[in-house]
Amino acid sequence: MIVSMWMTRDLVTIEPDTPINEAAFLMAVKHIRRLPVVEEHAKIFHPVGIITATDILHAYPPEVNPFAILSRDGDRVHTKAGDIMSRSLQTVTPETPIEDAARMMQSRKISTLLVLQKEKLVGLITESDIFRAFLGILESTRGDARITFEIKNNEDIFGMIAPIALRLGVRVVSLMSLHQDDRKLCVVRISGAKIEEMLGEIWKSGHTVLNVLHLS
Repeated sequence: MIVSMWMTRDLVTIEPDTPINEAAFLMAVKHIRRLPVVEEHAKIFHPVGIITATDILHAYPPEVNPFAILSRDGDRVHTKAGDIMSRSLQTVTPETPIEDAARMMQSRKISTLLVLQKEKLVGLITESDIFRAFLGILESTRGDARITFEIKNNEDIFGMIAPIALRLGVRVVSLMSLHQDDRKLCVVRISGAKIEEMLGEIWKSGHTVLNVLHLS
C-alpha cells in the first residue's frame, strides 16, 4: 500500500497572511485540526508551513475559545497564520509506502505529513489515516480467523501456508510478516470451514502459535 491510497486529497488551505481567527473558523466549520499554509508561484500552490489547532489555542488568551463559531473574542487577536505556523515541513510523495510514512511519524514524533508531487501539494496524510490503513489489513470479518505464529528469519512462509490452505479448501484472506523485538512473526487471516484443521497443521509444522482470534 502507498500513501496515495489513504491520503486526504480535498485539502483546505490558507495563506501566510490569513488571520488566525479565520483559520480557527475554517477548522471549526470543516471539522479539521490542521491547515497547510501555501503560497502561489507560477499558478502552483507550494506549501510554506502548517498550522494546527494547538498552535491557534496557544495564540489566544486562555479564557478565549477560538473555535466557538459564534464567539466574537477572536477579533481581539490580530495574529496571522505566517506568525505561528511551523515552517519545518515533513513531506512524502504519493508513491511512498504507507509503512515508511508511519515510520517517519513515529521517529520524528509528528502526526501529519504533507504529500508533494513535483513540489506541488497534492494531499495530506495523518496518524488517523495510517491507523485506517493498518486496520484494513488486520481487521477480521465474521467467520474469519486470524492466527499469529513464530517463523524463522529466512523462512518461505507463503510456500508453507499455500499448500495447506489449498489442501483444506481454506481461503487465505491476508498474509503478513513482522518483527517483534528479537523474533519474527507471521499473521495469517483465513476463512473457511476447516479453520481448526488449518491451525492444527501449523502446530504440526513445528511453529509456535501465539494467538488465535475467531470472529463468530
